[in-house]
Amino acid sequence: MKTSAVPGAIDALLSICRAAPALAVDQVLIIDGPPVGDMSDQDIVAIGWNPGDEPGADLTQDFAYAGARTRDEDFNVTGWIESWSGDGDVQPRRARAFELLGVIETAIRASGTNTTAPTLGGAVQWAHLTRGQLQQFNTDQGIRVGIAFTVTCRARL
Repeated sequence: MKTSAVPGAIDALLSICRAAPALAVDQVLIIDGPPVGDMSDQDIVAIGWNPGDEPGADLTQDFAYAGARTRDEDFNVTGWIESWSGDGDVQPRRARAFELLGVIETAIRASGTNTTAPTLGGAVQWAHLTRGQLQQFNTDQGIRVGIAFTVTCRARL
């Protein structure tokens, strides 16, 4: 019996993002968890991490029915999108970050066998993008724009 659907959902989110044609064509780096090393040379999407104080995922569980044989799990997976160009122009970086967020949201929406069922390929009962926070940084290497996002899921265990 599974203890949690979180690991499978994170793996599915990574696979879905890596398979999204718009992210692959633009060579967006899709990473599992926090970045390692200098990531300033390209756009990145991190699943299960953001630079704030939020956890990579948080979850709650409760009994699905009397008898305690199945449980419902509600959880949130955090992510981070970052776009950097090395110059001082904020608008193109902000537009790019939201473009990447849109690609991810569209990929999540059509992630089940039914293209309208957002199940992360069957890893969860449903998943959807529920939150985003825009952050803009002026660094000595140019403008960086990031969006911390949350994917909320429900699973039956």
